[in-house]
Amino acid sequence: MNSTIDATRHQVIAGAELAVFAKNRVEAQPAHSTSARNQLRGLVTDIHKDSVMSQVEMHCGPFRIVSLMSTEALKDLGLKVGDRADALVKATTVIVERV
Repeated sequence: MNSTIDATRHQVIAGAELAVFAKNRVEAQPAHSTSARNQLRGLVTDIHKDSVMSQVEMHCGPFRIVSLMSTEALKDLGLKVGDRADALVKATTVIVERV
């Protein structure tokens, strides 16, 4: 992969080249046994739970993901703050915005 160093001394890689690299890296991963295609790896940063429901907050890169699940599911997963986890998103609508 070709890169340059910008005026702020950050490494810069062309977007199209980075996209090819990312796609190849994902394709090299073992297949998941899920139909969810939107997957983000992150870190569990906060958990709020009561006797029935729990809220799990994750940071996946610069993104904050919040999941509501049963407290039983949380217990089954054994999640705690500081754990690495994957957030899998399956939705009927995914909106993409150009930045």
